[in-house]
Amino acid sequence: MKNYFLLVALLISSLSFGQVLEENFDYGMTNGDLTAASGGAWAQHSGSADPVQYVATPSLTMTGYPSSGIGGHASVSGTSQDVNRSFTGISSGTVYGSALVNLSAVGSGNYFLHFNIAGGFTTRVGARDDGSGGVQFGIETDSSTLVYGTTSYALNTTYLLVFSYEVSTGVSNLHVLSAVTATEPAMPETTNTGATGRTISAIAIRQSSNIPTFLIDGVRVAESWNEIMNNSTVPSLSIVTPANNALFDPGTSNVDITFTTQNIDLMVAGNQVNITVDANPTDADVSSPYSITTMDGGIYGVTVELLENNIVIDTKTVAFSVSNITQVNNITELRAGTLGGFYELNGEALISYIVTENTRNQKYIQDADAGILIDDTAGTLSAPLNIGDGIIGLQGQLSQFGGVLQFVPSANVPGASSTGNTINPLFVTANELATNGESYESRLIRVLNVEFSDVGMFADNTNYTVTTSGGTDTTVCRVSFGDEDLIGTTIPAVPADIIGLGGEFNGTYQVLPRYASDIDTTLSTEEFGTTEFSMYPNPATGNTITIASASNNTKDVQVYSILGKQVINTTITNTLNIADLQSGVYVVKITNNGKSTTKKLVIK
Repeated sequence: MKNYFLLVALLISSLSFGQVLEENFDYGMTNGDLTAASGGAWAQHSGSADPVQYVATPSLTMTGYPSSGIGGHASVSGTSQDVNRSFTGISSGTVYGSALVNLSAVGSGNYFLHFNIAGGFTTRVGARDDGSGGVQFGIETDSSTLVYGTTSYALNTTYLLVFSYEVSTGVSNLHVLSAVTATEPAMPETTNTGATGRTISAIAIRQSSNIPTFLIDGVRVAESWNEIMNNSTVPSLSIVTPANNALFDPGTSNVDITFTTQNIDLMVAGNQVNITVDANPTDADVSSPYSITTMDGGIYGVTVELLENNIVIDTKTVAFSVSNITQVNNITELRAGTLGGFYELNGEALISYIVTENTRNQKYIQDADAGILIDDTAGTLSAPLNIGDGIIGLQGQLSQFGGVLQFVPSANVPGASSTGNTINPLFVTANELATNGESYESRLIRVLNVEFSDVGMFADNTNYTVTTSGGTDTTVCRVSFGDEDLIGTTIPAVPADIIGLGGEFNGTYQVLPRYASDIDTTLSTEEFGTTEFSMYPNPATGNTITIASASNNTKDVQVYSILGKQVINTTITNTLNIADLQSGVYVVKITNNGKSTTKKLVIK
């Protein structure tokens, strides 16, 4: 009979609900990017700039809260990177989340903490300025509208936020506590209702505009208020790293499984942790960390079991993989790759511009047919490199931000493969850039014969609409490089060519000039009126075209390929021989009596 009751007790303990996650930000004494410091326990799911920071000391505290005063904390003050820590999905009952937060500044209102669900978020906690220097907290579910409470709270004060999602009703509640309370208050600070039946699988920290600047610590997830406010007495097991479905860089030779146990003495015979990797034999009575040998392209499934009296009482699983590195011959093949994939660029790429005003170590590179932006926040490319240098064997991961493809280096290069290269800009019309901008992204281009609608001086981080001179085609000129001499120069009142890098922001294509000399008014000054010259036939099908002007004087004519290479330089009266040109698109520059203009020529 005694053994029967023991078996029933063990069965009940293995099925009981309880604490799902405890995060005390206790990752040693080295400050830095939280995703790296946590060994992947926290994973980035959006954005790449402004990483959430791990700070080793001090921790946030609240008397009586079980996750108080342990380890360090996380610091949030950016506008880009969002991170989450996953756990086994919960699809019934009520899911509770809690965190100690201390806000030092707050904006007009946005959410900064939430639960993750498949393909989205719910139970989003936000804050806003109350209009008098205080803080109001709010919650939202499926919409983007936060429902705020009416209580004003103070900045630079630690509060315990407890938020919950009831699966069957879709109700999300938020409590803001200045002290621990053993029972859930009858009235939350604020409440909201959304979709029912969601499976909660992660807790996340968000950065964006108008979010508070804040510290966060003592994050807990549980299935009852009691488990938030008290440490469980039920023996349990937690996998700390890696995060589920983590993807490791090529070249990773081993991955550590780190785990913790609660409410059990592993020194007692029969109490132990067993690990099974895929179909391999179980490794019994292991300790943390447990190292698994890995190889590129490997996919691994790990089962971790906690045994008490030789009976399994808790089981956790985690899956991860190690990327392969794919060889590509040129940037066109690289751009066709999969976001998140790792690639090695075997062909030579040339550096067209190096961004020096930020700490992201960004470099624009291109080859004969395409370009891409290197985003190197970690400073992996430490070898000296300059504009005009070539690079061979670049390795990294393909990513995207604001629609712009980026290549994040994963290994250094020995140095420049060549130096002193000249890159000729591609000739592009405003219409071509606006409608086919993906082809010119991160390449050096020359937008032909456009006029600025603005007057005054060029300012940093500013968009300017430009229109084809005498026409209606428009595109965007964005000034992005604030440490160059373009800033503060006069916006031209005459037609100009704009030399710069092809850019994009969420589907809007742009040209990004670098220097004052990139705004070139010399080729379009005193443009011919439409009645003063004509060029025909266009498209051309024969060996000659006619270029006529009102004065009928001799004209200097230069013809450029779409790659910017000069293919004809001659003086004519009316007839231009194009017999040696292949079918394609060309740019013709015509100068007559000190007046110049450019026009696109199509040869069939």
